[in-house]
Amino acid sequence: MKITAISPFILHMPVTGSQIADSTHTLSHWGVVGAKIDTDAGVSGYGFTGTHAHLPSDQLITRCIETCHAPLLLGEDPRDVQRLWLKLARDPALQWVGRAGITTLSHAALDVALWDIKAKAAGMPLWQLLGGAVRERLRAYNTDIGWLSLSDDQLLAGAVSAVEDGFTGIKIKVGSSVERDLRRLAAVRRAIGPDVTLAIDGNGKWDLPTCLRFCRAAAEHDVFWFEEPLWYDDVKGHAFLARSQAIPLALGEQLYTAEAFAEFFQQGALHWAQPDVTRMAGLTEVWRVCEMAQGWRLPVAPHAGDMSQVHVHLAYAHPACAVLEYIPWIRDGFTEPAEVVDGHFRRPGQPGAGTTPTPQAWERYRRPTN
Repeated sequence: MKITAISPFILHMPVTGSQIADSTHTLSHWGVVGAKIDTDAGVSGYGFTGTHAHLPSDQLITRCIETCHAPLLLGEDPRDVQRLWLKLARDPALQWVGRAGITTLSHAALDVALWDIKAKAAGMPLWQLLGGAVRERLRAYNTDIGWLSLSDDQLLAGAVSAVEDGFTGIKIKVGSSVERDLRRLAAVRRAIGPDVTLAIDGNGKWDLPTCLRFCRAAAEHDVFWFEEPLWYDDVKGHAFLARSQAIPLALGEQLYTAEAFAEFFQQGALHWAQPDVTRMAGLTEVWRVCEMAQGWRLPVAPHAGDMSQVHVHLAYAHPACAVLEYIPWIRDGFTEPAEVVDGHFRRPGQPGAGTTPTPQAWERYRRPTN
């Protein structure tokens, strides 16, 4: 089997409602930016990274796919995923201009597309190709009810509705003010009761003194984890925060390499690892992070389950993965949506990685790549 063509694409898909916001981002659409890889065997694979649907920066990624990475893959056997990962990651010219950022996002899309081809060619869903399912069910937690842009009444209604729908875990955003966020956290805990896990996410907004102050008051509400409390690369700050209070720390969606995770592990700066295949040069690198977490006996919660369909396959296949996030913005744009039933992600059944867009999504949401 040989790769015959690589075609970049951009889809801009709407978020829930007209707009959402956390402590640092305001969005109306999610960008699905990636590539279709065709082969001489008639098997095609799709992979993508995730963006804030900003067309100029999205086009930088598709330009990188088309002009930098695609020439290195044409004529290759797409099933040689590990070798091709190294070919893209260790290309001398590309290493010089970036080992993170645009080049890594481009690489992520292509790596996922290669895994999609490999699983389709084998006639099995990706989780099976990766070694089979290690669990019968995969617990979902709902983040889409927890945005800072929601009023207090909307937040409480969404949290209660999620629990009624079968979710046993929810996550709400913090990072506005300590006083407002503590009030909302306490209200949500009262509304959902003691048996539902309740996580919080700061999206890197606060400094260390603010986090220490918040955590002292928040601990009584049995917080499952505090995600991205500090700036994403602040290893020492996270390590100090982890030692200074009782709430477990989670992070990883803004890290680009296994080496970055290694430093957080070694410094005792996280308790939950949250790698993202759309940011970390694909499934190949994220699998290494999961193995690393397993070695440290720490759990993994891959970032944004159905904002990157392949995470459902990863979480079913790797024993370190414990829960998976539910944000349903793009789920209906794919031929096998990431589906949650009674608070658990349904195990995919179709061959591939679940990343094949529907014709309707292709027609409705596609944007120019240059």
